[in-house]
Amino acid sequence: MTQEIAIKVENLSKVYKLYNAPVDHLKEAIHPLKKKYHKDFYALNDVSFEIKKGDCVGIVGRNGAGKSTLLKIITGVLTPTSGKVSVNGRISALLELGAGFNPEYTGLENIYFQGNLMGYSNEEMKGKVDEIIEFADIGDFIFQPVKNYSSGMFARLAFAVAINVEPDILIVDEALSTGDFMFQFKCLQKIKEFRLKGVTILFVSHSSQSIIEYCNYAIFLYQGNVQAESYDVKKLIYTYEEYIRTNNLDMKSDFASKSSITYEDYDFSCEPNIELNEHRIGSHTAILREVYFEQEGKRFSENIILEAGHITKLKIIILSRQNLQKVVVGMSLRNISGLAIWGDNTLNSMGDMFELKEGVNVLEFEFNLSIKAGEYVYLAGLADFTTGNRVELDQRWPMKKVTVISNRNMSEGFIFAPLKYLAKLT
Repeated sequence: MTQEIAIKVENLSKVYKLYNAPVDHLKEAIHPLKKKYHKDFYALNDVSFEIKKGDCVGIVGRNGAGKSTLLKIITGVLTPTSGKVSVNGRISALLELGAGFNPEYTGLENIYFQGNLMGYSNEEMKGKVDEIIEFADIGDFIFQPVKNYSSGMFARLAFAVAINVEPDILIVDEALSTGDFMFQFKCLQKIKEFRLKGVTILFVSHSSQSIIEYCNYAIFLYQGNVQAESYDVKKLIYTYEEYIRTNNLDMKSDFASKSSITYEDYDFSCEPNIELNEHRIGSHTAILREVYFEQEGKRFSENIILEAGHITKLKIIILSRQNLQKVVVGMSLRNISGLAIWGDNTLNSMGDMFELKEGVNVLEFEFNLSIKAGEYVYLAGLADFTTGNRVELDQRWPMKKVTVISNRNMSEGFIFAPLKYLAKLT
């Protein structure tokens, strides 16, 4: 392994024997003809890759893809069934919450215990203890047995130890999700600091935004195999995000837009979107049949992944059973708590109500998607005012799920309006 490579994984596999019943293990062991009573489960199957020194690598994949198994083998917690791992440097790992801690020891005793496991003497650890205690910030609980700790205190102490032992390689497995916001912020700032120092980082997270923001390389694991790996982190995350919504790995990696939209198959079926638990009401004299989002030539109707701060085009397909003279469409994006983050309507954008003709109607808009990265739902409503009274035609709450990503995460609020440094005035 060359000096530029921090970790090299070669043909790595981890196989577990799965038995239908505990007694099958015994029957297999004593069977005179070596009859097989188990099934082989490949947590990892012939995995190979290299990680360069100084890279911050994000590992993504659904639960059961093999992410944690891979990290445990790299750190030496598990032994592979076949293949090998070569590591160039001192590893500090934050795996499952409290992994490697003795529950009967106090927090202080566990600091020394963890240091000893990494090859530091008690004398060497004395010079690190104060900094670890200050970063963990758990007060007098440092003198209490860790079995009495909350998950948040566990995370604080474990991360404080992991980052203050001067590692060459830092491995973090989703453990930060248990801490409070300010602690997570402090930890992520420390990861940024490590990157500047050239520390190699392996980072497992279900947060696509965190992978985009902090990692310069990404690996997508699928059923124990490396499905994709790339320095184009954003493109890989697009692929992964679409996969987890469709279970389809045969996606076009460039997400080319459709050359045209056809309406031959459109009908007046008004079934709600069960996946989103959609609430749908109205007379359905006219319906919101479909909506398309488009950014930089990439069009989405499902598995919508947009980038914050970019001009976004919106195409709404409306089917009407008759001519209607005065119609309004309203729409909004809401966060997971149901709070409206953005919204507008055609009365504002067009300056008046508009007319629907019988059949297919297409409305096109554009707006600047100035909301921070996150998961949102798109709601839309269609109402008729032809008679002077409001008549609900089709209300769809919510109609679509929308994922917004960004190269830069905003630290507060809901709006994507990043500061641009201009100058320091003396």
